[in-house]
Amino acid sequence: MNHLNKKELSPEQRKELLGTLKARFEKNMNRHTGLEWAKVLTRLEANPEKLWSLRVMEETGGEPDVVGHDPKTGGYIFYDCSAESPKGRRSVCYDPEALESRKEHKPADSAVGMAEEMGVGILTEEQYRELQQLGAFDTKTSSWIKTPSDIRKSGGALFCDRRYGHVFVYHNGAESYYAARGFRGVLRV
Repeated sequence: MNHLNKKELSPEQRKELLGTLKARFEKNMNRHTGLEWAKVLTRLEANPEKLWSLRVMEETGGEPDVVGHDPKTGGYIFYDCSAESPKGRRSVCYDPEALESRKEHKPADSAVGMAEEMGVGILTEEQYRELQQLGAFDTKTSSWIKTPSDIRKSGGALFCDRRYGHVFVYHNGAESYYAARGFRGVLRV
């Protein structure tokens, strides 16, 4: 991900991203009932470093969208809202420690490592379940979620998907990776 070195957007990139985010916001009002794009835009313009993270979320197939507002901070919460786990973030193990532990057939990266580079968090189980209230996501793929430290210390990691109309939480070895498993990000702006 060599484009991660430069964390600024050109005016053209900024305009294109804001246009994409606005169109998605207006098309999916059920995700953010009662929120106004003009207020989101004002917040985004005041936090240009967050635009860079949103662009990387977009470039890797996440389709970020506003899913909430924090009245305490005035911030907006973006989740990856792509129908399936973002394509550009699949085939990754859970974290850098798991990546390092693999002796052969290492994946290119880890979910936690990529998220840190992107400046985003990985959805928690609670956030993943909130996302699933907004639609049917990960019906063919799965997504790593933030794993509690006691599970991670034992070598495991958690992931979720949606099958049979229900959200499931599973476990796997943190070093495992699959072509249909990625991760979904969360960004507060």
